[in-house]
Amino acid sequence: MPNNDDGSNRSDLQTRLIAIGLVNGKPQKEQIRLLSIAGMGPKEIADLIGTTPNTVNVALSSLRKNGKMNLKTEGAKDDV
Repeated sequence: MPNNDDGSNRSDLQTRLIAIGLVNGKPQKEQIRLLSIAGMGPKEIADLIGTTPNTVNVALSSLRKNGKMNLKTEGAKDDV
């Protein structure tokens, strides 16, 4: 029976590499925000950036509480 995991593993690796490129050099909280917006869960985010799921959950809670879970960067101004 053929192993169908190879394509899935390749796709997962590509996704992880793109995610790392997206957040590289950014502060941890910003990394968590971007990866969460991209659809990753706390465990996936924690594994990717080298922290714990609890740290990710605390950061996400803080971001939601402060209304910063949108796509705009923290320094961006609204268009008038």
